[in-house]
Amino acid sequence: MKTLRLAPCLLALLLAGTATAADAPKRKSGLWEVKTQMTGMPGQGPMQMCIDQASDNVMSERNDPRSKADCPVMEVRPGAGKMTVHSVCRHDGTTATTDAVITGDFENSYRSDMVTRFNPPQNGMKEMKMTQEARWLGPCKPGQKPGDIIMPGVGKMNMQDMMNDPQIKEMMKRQQQAR
Repeated sequence: MKTLRLAPCLLALLLAGTATAADAPKRKSGLWEVKTQMTGMPGQGPMQMCIDQASDNVMSERNDPRSKADCPVMEVRPGAGKMTVHSVCRHDGTTATTDAVITGDFENSYRSDMVTRFNPPQNGMKEMKMTQEARWLGPCKPGQKPGDIIMPGVGKMNMQDMMNDPQIKEMMKRQQQAR
């Protein structure tokens, strides 16, 4: 059940890496509340994320495990108060085509609406829809450090620490070699 609860958080981090650091607007440093709804998954309640520029870029600053062969299509179109993303990626014999629209100012709030279609279906799923709504709450709370995420029913974890964990690094390395 813990894995199911972590899914929206991990998915959000992976999606954050779909646009390069230069393409994506930067969120204001501080404490953000993020509500995620995914088709077919129970609501998790809002998570809180303490970020600064370094922690917000934790995924995009690392060597991106996706190569051009894995994601031959990656189109990011910024606009006034809006960004659209279209990507086509291949993983484990499935092609995932994602279309997302992200609106907001990234200073106070933003919203992301995303649809991913899987061909052939992944784990029986042909399509996944996800909506994220985020709002800036203010400075991080005392005792919080950038990268801290507090999730209902899971507790506190730090994404920077997690990405530096040797077990996580080894798991990601094995996934890359399996491709």
